[in-house]
Amino acid sequence: MRGGECLGVSYILFYLQNSISSRGGCEEYQSLIVYQTVHHLHQTQTLPVARKDLWQFISVPQNLNRITPPDMAFEIIGESPEKTYAGLLLEYRVKVPLLGWSTWLTEIKYVEEGFSFMDEQRVGPYKLWLHTHKLEAVEGGTQMTDDIRYLVPLGPLGLLANILFVRRTLQRVFDYRKVKLEEIFGKPG
Repeated sequence: MRGGECLGVSYILFYLQNSISSRGGCEEYQSLIVYQTVHHLHQTQTLPVARKDLWQFISVPQNLNRITPPDMAFEIIGESPEKTYAGLLLEYRVKVPLLGWSTWLTEIKYVEEGFSFMDEQRVGPYKLWLHTHKLEAVEGGTQMTDDIRYLVPLGPLGLLANILFVRRTLQRVFDYRKVKLEEIFGKPG
C-alpha cells in the first residue's frame, strides 16, 4: 500500500472527527452519519501505453482541458506549471450543468513520481474532495485508477442532490475521460 492511500483515509477520519467535535460530541454522531455521507467513486482503466508515458500525460495540469467534457468549459486560472508537484495550488473554473460557473482551488497533497498523486479541493463546491490518481504497470500496458472520496454540502439536501445529480455528473465526467484517453493512447489489445 502506498502512502497516499492511507493519507486519504486519515484526512476523511480527521475531517469527520472535527465535525463531530464541533457539533457538541458523540450525541451528534448519529446525525453526522445520516447527513454527511462520504461518497466514493472508483474507476479503473487499462491503456496500452507504458506507465512512464501515461504519467507524463496525467501529471501535466493543462492536459485536464483535453479530458474534460467541452460543456464544462474547464479553464485553469493563471499560469500552471509544466508538471504536478506536492504543494501545488491550482485554481480553475468549471461550468457545472444547471448550476453555472464554479471556481475551484485544488492542492496537490502528495506525489509519488511516476506512480500516483492526490489532489484535495481547498475551495469549491464540495465539503470534501480527495482524488487519488494511481498508475500500475500491468500486462499489455498501464492500469490507471481514479479513486474519489467526496462529501456534498447541505446535509440531507446534499444527499438528495448526490442521488439526483452530482453522482451522475461525476460519472459522466469520468466516462468522458475514459473515452478521450482511449482516443489519445488507444484501446487495450
